[in-house]
Amino acid sequence: MPWGLWSSPTPPLKGGNDNSGSSASNGDTTDNPRHASSPPSSSSLNSVSGKSPQKTRPLSWNDSLNATDWAHFTEPRNWVPTLLVTSAALGFLQFYRSYLRRIPGAGHISPGFFRRRSLLGYVTSVGDGDNFHLFHTPGGRLAGWGWLRKIPKDRKEAQGRTIHIRIAGVDAPEGAHFGRPAQPYAAEALAFLRSYILGRRVRAEIYRRDQYDRVVASVFVRRPPFFIPRHDVGLEMLRRGLATTYEARTGAEFGGPVRERKYRAVEEEARRKGRGMWAAEKGGFFGLGKKRELESPRLFKERMRTLEKDKLGS
Repeated sequence: MPWGLWSSPTPPLKGGNDNSGSSASNGDTTDNPRHASSPPSSSSLNSVSGKSPQKTRPLSWNDSLNATDWAHFTEPRNWVPTLLVTSAALGFLQFYRSYLRRIPGAGHISPGFFRRRSLLGYVTSVGDGDNFHLFHTPGGRLAGWGWLRKIPKDRKEAQGRTIHIRIAGVDAPEGAHFGRPAQPYAAEALAFLRSYILGRRVRAEIYRRDQYDRVVASVFVRRPPFFIPRHDVGLEMLRRGLATTYEARTGAEFGGPVRERKYRAVEEEARRKGRGMWAAEKGGFFGLGKKRELESPRLFKERMRTLEKDKLGS
């Protein structure tokens, strides 16, 4: 057997010009992953263009903490929810302070409330014919007062937690106190006011504080069986002849000229018809008694002060 048949085929030389190798290299090599082309790296591009590669300096821990990404704040989705939540919280706080915060006393009323706000509350006691104590219940029943939140019912329980209200525009007969005798019809005026508002919810349109730390206010109440419209408490006392219009030289408060004219007209009607305390000027029932001039509450107080000064001087 010839030697050439038993000899192994000669391996192709590296770097040689083998036709089979050149044909394979010139052929389609896309199916072979080893021959797939890859994008040139930045270092190769820099070497080709003659530029040296740029080195990025790594950020330190302190630099990364102090760095501020302002682009984060320019995106609406990042700051709009925060703005809405903050605005809602501030709005609720302002609404609570204006309408839902309970006022425990006259000294806690902000000056900005007078002539702008009204107080809804429960009458705990009536001390005289033209003033009473109010337990402030902001929001009324809708805020839970009377069924979720307790309202003090007696005077002792409500002590120090109420607002002293002076009914604006009227002056009721003086009761017996400070060593002074009672004025005629003082008991009738007190009895009417107690029956009319004691233990009921009233709304007070507040105007100012007087020298006795009372809040001067026009007071309105709803009475059964028809709770509409509201009844002006001061006007009802004038209509029944149980009070006169306020006659002080200074500090008279009616809540406006329209209401003052209405009060004076109702007072004049009660006087003309001889109702309540005005009956003395008509001679009592059916005019059979002795007619005498009525001493108004203001004149009565002035006479009592004069008598007290005379006693001190003697």
